Amino acid sequence: MILQRCRYTLASLGAIALIGSVQAGVPPEQEIRTATEEVLEVVAKNADQRTINELAETRIVPRFDFRRMTQLAAGRVWTQANAQQQEALAREFQHLLVRTYTRAITSTSHARANVVVQAARIEDGSDETVVRTTVAETGRKPIAINYRMERTGGNWKVVDVVVENISLVTNYREWFSAQAKAGGIDGLIGALAEKNRAAAEKAG
Repeated sequence: MILQRCRYTLASLGAIALIGSVQAGVPPEQEIRTATEEVLEVVAKNADQRTINELAETRIVPRFDFRRMTQLAAGRVWTQANAQQQEALAREFQHLLVRTYTRAITSTSHARANVVVQAARIEDGSDETVVRTTVAETGRKPIAINYRMERTGGNWKVVDVVVENISLVTNYREWFSAQAKAGGIDGLIGALAEKNRAAAEKAG
């Protein structure tokens, strides 16, 4: 799974938390750069789980479009689900991604991470862009991480994370499909919930 392969990447970046909603007139890459510095500083000074959990809730949830990410990951399954099932899928997938982040961010040294953010290219009238970054840490090969973003209501939000050309959303699509085929949409929801329960129990 991409989450296992990218554990270091998520941690050293401040990962999923690094992108903030873009203010009017401020380029997406500047928002990323500023937020990255803030996250890395907080993590370097406060490694306890409670602080990381609070950071995740305040920095991740408002800045990612988890419903859109779930829709992209679920593919055809999403269109087959009713409104209640869609809400449950998005909720459980959000919990899974946030919990993965909080677990990863406490497992690696962050103070030495260096993030290079490239300027985003936004075509006139477009509500989509990709922000490209490179993460480097002493003794490790630099890793390319790209953030696919969509603008909704004037704000830019992340709808996918691509690490070394591997999409977080696409990587989950096969798993979503397999779970839905085996147990239906409710079975998929249950499988996501079970993943979250297991992770919570492991964390204590």
